Amino acid sequence: MDLQGYAALIERLEQESRARPARFRTRVLLVSLGLYGAELALLLAAWLACHALLKLLPPDATLAAAVLGALAALTLKWLLWPRVPTPQGRRLTRAEAPALFDALDRMSARMATPPIHHVLVDARYNAAVLQQPRWGGLWGRRTNYLMVGLPYLLAVSTSELFATLAHELGHLGGGRAPLQAWVYRQRRLVGTLSEQAQERFRGRWLDAALAYYNAVTFVLARQHEYEADRAATALVGATVNARGLVRDTLQMRWLHETFWPTLLRQADRAVRPPFMPYAAMRTAFRAGHPQWARPERLEAALAQRSGRHDTHPCLRERLAAMGVAAALPPALERTAADVLLGPATTRRLVAEFDALWWRREGRAWEQRYRQAREARQRLQLLAAQDVATLASAQLEELALLTTEFDTPQAARPLLARLLAQPDGPHAQAAFHYGRLLLDADDAQGLRYLQVAAATDPALVQSAAMQGHQFLLRTQDAHAAGRWLELVQPPS
Repeated sequence: MDLQGYAALIERLEQESRARPARFRTRVLLVSLGLYGAELALLLAAWLACHALLKLLPPDATLAAAVLGALAALTLKWLLWPRVPTPQGRRLTRAEAPALFDALDRMSARMATPPIHHVLVDARYNAAVLQQPRWGGLWGRRTNYLMVGLPYLLAVSTSELFATLAHELGHLGGGRAPLQAWVYRQRRLVGTLSEQAQERFRGRWLDAALAYYNAVTFVLARQHEYEADRAATALVGATVNARGLVRDTLQMRWLHETFWPTLLRQADRAVRPPFMPYAAMRTAFRAGHPQWARPERLEAALAQRSGRHDTHPCLRERLAAMGVAAALPPALERTAADVLLGPATTRRLVAEFDALWWRREGRAWEQRYRQAREARQRLQLLAAQDVATLASAQLEELALLTTEFDTPQAARPLLARLLAQPDGPHAQAAFHYGRLLLDADDAQGLRYLQVAAATDPALVQSAAMQGHQFLLRTQDAHAAGRWLELVQPPS
């Protein structure tokens, strides 16, 4: 099934879920139970085949046939066994964070959810729950993991973290929508099974069946996200829950677009980082508040639409379901790490994560330092020459090196001169020049961003974001949305 057909199927199912909710839930239940029926049918078929084989063999071959049947059943079960990766992260013990574990215990009891067996801290700005099958397949007990990112703990308030944890615990069941929770958990296991099946078996029928299952359960899983939001709101209130969602959206983007690039750019001039990321992160979120908590960034986040591959609705729709208007969150003096981990455990985790980051990135950092030193030397060599005598390739190199290692304003006349050459389009130069024009409130920059996006697919997302923010600032959300459709046409 192609993407257009898949999207159309989801739209029809969404309409059915609104018009005939009972009928739709029955459809989802039958489709989900059909997976168990299919597995039982395959095992039964294997047993019947062995039983028929026993009737055809002489009595002295009965034992051999029994062994063969057992091997066949074990092989079939192995084929149906999902290889769900064990969640990765630093195991957090109750002794290290008693306040966090006590809060989880109280929340699980209040929400009547299964217990969390393991808490893992990882490097993502996120929190999530995951169920690991103990016996494999669709049957049997599960081990429940909670993964919480250290950046997340260093960035949000305690009440906002509680809202997120309540949302995630809601995915484990125990709420007012057990069917939704069950289907939500089943989807990940089926996703793993389907990937394995597609590696071993190829067929249009399998692709069609999996696409139909994914579409049917996607609609209910999307609805379950709203149910999980309601569970979070019941715990901390709609205002806190909404404030946490806005903070998550804005800070996560700032972390990836500003914090990490700013740190990594230090490799251009320093053989070692001037500061380690996790040690600086809590202060950086607070000091960076004027950067990420800006009205135009909030407008850009609210303009994003829900997709067909992530069950989470977009921010605007989640806030609307809560009945809360979007507002910029304040800077924090105390974070969830301060309250629920305590100073000693927080310092230990920060030191561990910084050491792990440097072991993983140190070689690349040092290599970048050497390359940057050579690039600056090349920049000095090119800058010492008469610009009029440079070939187009040399001029492009000079313009891009000046953009990267000098200042954008110093690069502006070089970029303009390069883009006036007849041998374009010079996508990288067009992107940087367009961004410079927009920073000066010159709408002509949109034309250059469009050229960059049309020429280099790697620049599409960045060009779309730059133009979108400019139009939100200078015009309105409608113009910004049209720009996105122009630069990022739907596939």
